[in-house]
Amino acid sequence: MKKLNKKLPRSGAEWLRALHNFLSNNVVPIMFVLICAYCIPRADLSWSYLLNEGMTRLGRNAFLILSLLIPVMAGMGMNFGMTLGAMAGEIGLIFAADWQVWGIPGLILAAIISIPISIVLGIMIGKLLNLAKGREMITSYMISFAMDGVYQFVVLFMMGPIIPIIHDSLKLPRGYGIRNTVSLLNMRQSLDNLLAVSVGGVKIPVLTLIIIAAACLFILWFRRTKLGQDMRAVGQDMEVARDAGINVERTRVISMVISTVFAGFGMIIYLQNVGNFPTYTAHTQIGMFSIAALLVGGASVEKASIKNVFLGVILFHTMFIVAPRTGTVITGDSMIGEYFRVFVSYAVITIALVMYEAKKRKAKSAAGLQLAADQLAEEEAKAK
Repeated sequence: MKKLNKKLPRSGAEWLRALHNFLSNNVVPIMFVLICAYCIPRADLSWSYLLNEGMTRLGRNAFLILSLLIPVMAGMGMNFGMTLGAMAGEIGLIFAADWQVWGIPGLILAAIISIPISIVLGIMIGKLLNLAKGREMITSYMISFAMDGVYQFVVLFMMGPIIPIIHDSLKLPRGYGIRNTVSLLNMRQSLDNLLAVSVGGVKIPVLTLIIIAAACLFILWFRRTKLGQDMRAVGQDMEVARDAGINVERTRVISMVISTVFAGFGMIIYLQNVGNFPTYTAHTQIGMFSIAALLVGGASVEKASIKNVFLGVILFHTMFIVAPRTGTVITGDSMIGEYFRVFVSYAVITIALVMYEAKKRKAKSAAGLQLAADQLAEEEAKAK
């Protein structure tokens, strides 16, 4: 009972302080709860439609967002470089489509092809981010833009004359390069439909959710391993971790490799659900939307958990579902909702980064004041 009393605030001031801390730490999720609470009634969509769409988007996006957790644990912030893993997944699917391997075997083949590409790209981005410590997020963002050009060069010019492409249906009319859209109709929702069940008219993609659960269990297990503990130590303080004998640079590279491989798998799951993808643009917004969803779930640049992933998917994509319809009802123009979705995605990331920097500076200022007070107390003690 005494332990319980110690945990509970004992006065009105402490309750207010606890409430203030809760609101300040969860301002983004609370804001999205309010947005969804406002938009859902005005969208006037049936609950069966909302639940079906929500379940579809949960299965489609959760694995991609899970790929962001490992770099956060290693102190590297939000990995905008996950886009490189998405590119690897797309290349795997292009080859699976060209070799006419469909269904679950095609997805497995695409995943196998994506793994070595993701590992090479993960090592590359990890080594580059080791040269930009403290600026990992903006650096990974720029790297994703640079590698998008490399990806487009490979797919547009090298596939055909250098990298063999068997089927002309995938090639541009000029005889090389991949067409603007790759059809995955023969493997569309092959993962989602296997073992799927319907509950109250809501389709539940059981196998997809099992794979997502397996990824969650892997992350929980990985955190308890020696390498996972090393990553957490590096995330807390690189210099202390280095003094403890941890190879900081190698640990950071491994975190990026795992994240990139996971992003490749996540992109394959995402695209098999959609059934086709625009060859040159499918990956461009994946990193932005995944990071925005994680931040909406209450994560920060230095701390993110599995519960943030699922809360973020629910809130962020509920807003995605109802915003166009709400825009149509209120203004008569559905494009207002589309613009609102894009605006909110960027705004959430901006707010989260500003809040993180403000808290960091506040903590640094408080630490400086505390150090000055301690030094003053020592001087006074010596004077006595």
